[in-house]
Amino acid sequence: MVIKVFLASSSGSTAIKKKQQDVVSFLDALKVDYTELDIACNEQNRMWMRQNVPEEKKPSNGIPLPPQIFNEESYCGDYDTFFDAKEDNRVYTFLGLPPPPGSKEVPVEERNGGSHREEEEGEREGEGGEAEDEETEGDTALAEEEDEEEAEGEEDNEEEAQAEEEEDQEREDLRSEEEEELQQLEEDEEE
Repeated sequence: MVIKVFLASSSGSTAIKKKQQDVVSFLDALKVDYTELDIACNEQNRMWMRQNVPEEKKPSNGIPLPPQIFNEESYCGDYDTFFDAKEDNRVYTFLGLPPPPGSKEVPVEERNGGSHREEEEGEREGEGGEAEDEETEGDTALAEEEDEEEAEGEEDNEEEAQAEEEEDQEREDLRSEEEEELQQLEEDEEE
């Protein structure tokens, strides 16, 4: 599967440039294979992108701005949906790709080998009291581990909330710049 990122190499908007760079940098960091397709220099790329962004995802003027992300022919989303997926640690799902082993997107049970737990419990049921003791110890250890993870998560929540507020403000600023760029593009197209 090939991820296609539609970009504008000669955009005058700093907001669009920042969004494009954010997407490309993050995909590079994840070592995701992707292809950059320039809509500024290639009319075919521009028309294909505009035709394949679903109507409900297009802005009110009907002209989607870069970056737009596709998996082959399947629309993944724009910067805002990419950003949300990134914040939720769901980028692979957003891209329609299987998460790599050990990814945060892999359920905890799979990472800890929990998929075998049901089989083990079924085997232990017929063994008597000793298996029940082992199961209780295992459940206690698992519960303690979950409690520790939850406590760490609460500490991180405050920092994440502050970072999220800052990012929301940045996104709002970028949207304003994007609207200005959109007006400029419309004016350019009218000329």
